[in-house]
Amino acid sequence: MNTLFSNRFRLNKKIIFLILGICVLAYVANTLFNYFLVPKKTPPEVIQTVTTALVEQKDFAVIIETSGNIVATSIVDIRPQVSSLVSKIHIKDGQNVKAGDLLFTLDDRADKANYEKFKALADDAERQYKRALELAKQNFISQASVDTAMANANSARAASNSAEVTLSYDYIRSPISGRAGVINVFPGSLVSPSNVVSTSSSITATTAQGSMVTISQLNPINVQFTVPEAEMPSLIKLQSTPEGLVVNVDIGGGITKKGKVYVVDNQVDPAIGAVRVKAVLDNSDFTLAPGRFVHINLQTQLLKDVLVVPIQAIISNTLGNLIYTVDADNKTVMNKIKIVKQGNGSAVVTGLKANDRIVVEGKQNIRPDIKVVEAKSNNPSQPAEQKN
Repeated sequence: MNTLFSNRFRLNKKIIFLILGICVLAYVANTLFNYFLVPKKTPPEVIQTVTTALVEQKDFAVIIETSGNIVATSIVDIRPQVSSLVSKIHIKDGQNVKAGDLLFTLDDRADKANYEKFKALADDAERQYKRALELAKQNFISQASVDTAMANANSARAASNSAEVTLSYDYIRSPISGRAGVINVFPGSLVSPSNVVSTSSSITATTAQGSMVTISQLNPINVQFTVPEAEMPSLIKLQSTPEGLVVNVDIGGGITKKGKVYVVDNQVDPAIGAVRVKAVLDNSDFTLAPGRFVHINLQTQLLKDVLVVPIQAIISNTLGNLIYTVDADNKTVMNKIKIVKQGNGSAVVTGLKANDRIVVEGKQNIRPDIKVVEAKSNNPSQPAEQKN
């Protein structure tokens, strides 16, 4: 019985090993068949659509775009030098005046009487001095008396001149040629050097307090703006050229005026790291007024034969500034660049070559060694052709 059971166990064991061997052989055969005989399927190549441009080698004008304010060439607040009543106003609001024109007359009665008094004393003292000279020639009086008469005449003349100066303060004249602003006084107004007679203030005036009227020279007129301190050497160098330093001033409404820089400040504002610049503009049509906000375009340099690319082609990240170029096989190559100057949507760079194809749009979807096609291509399966 035991012998029969032992024979059956050995028989079943052989069958099990036979089945396992057949399974292993089948697996190995299937693996070898799939590896050597079945064709391999490669994943489709990724193709990205981009817009490219060529790196240009040309002259590049460095343009500064900034903002500024129109300021008067000269501006004076008219104030009284004595306390008095306004007797007469000789101008109107907004009137053009010339240097020396009479603007206001103050009540001059007391000052005129005082001047006439001292003038009469001066005339009398002058006559006394002349009489003393005649008497001295005849030896009727001493030289000391003549000296006293001369001193009295000089003193009376000085007092008369002082009274004449005080009288002149009652006639207020324009020190410059320009346009009058709003008149802040009326006939009968009491004014004095310390009075606050202005009802408004202006950032372009020296100060609005105490002014009877403000005279501004508006033609020609100035524009004031600031530029980065790094541009100061270039500005000074260009200013010394025969052509000078020309600015384009956009005053709005599609109107642009040209001006010429006449001063670059001799010190830098450390708070903003900029230097003040003033340019003069023609304002014969009086379209510009002090305080007006304008946009400024100023060319500071002209770089010769440099590599210029669109700014939107530049990628800035932790690695620095990068640009993707497209090689002859229409695959992308990452290039590290350095920005020299930029402005007006373009940048001067180093690290590329002239006529290199660079990716301008679609760069956010690409990586190095990726095949690309031009966005304008009607057949995406065809690679982009190099632009001429």
